[in-house]
Amino acid sequence: MYRQGDILIVPVPEETVPAPARTSPSASRDARGRLVLALGEATGHAHAVVGPGTLVRGLRPMDPDFLHVPQGGRVVHEEHAAIPLPKGWYRVQRQREYVPGAFRVVAD
Repeated sequence: MYRQGDILIVPVPEETVPAPARTSPSASRDARGRLVLALGEATGHAHAVVGPGTLVRGLRPMDPDFLHVPQGGRVVHEEHAAIPLPKGWYRVQRQREYVPGAFRVVAD
């Protein structure tokens, strides 16, 4: 399990990855060629993956994203140390906070 700021990255066995995550097109890469896991609303910085791979977004805001890095990769952010990721599948979840009657995604 890996954590960088408000992002939690959990390795998952390939057989538990939902079929749509394995077959859906990847999210687009940014201008620097990175897969952006989360963009900082306050700073404009990004939690992003460098290297080959795919990122499939969840359908709803609280749904997890799924990341596949077939050769491994690295999670980078302007204010955090880089995190190397071994090859495989990962569930990517934004940290949430409880507000009376609901949850909301934490703003970075």
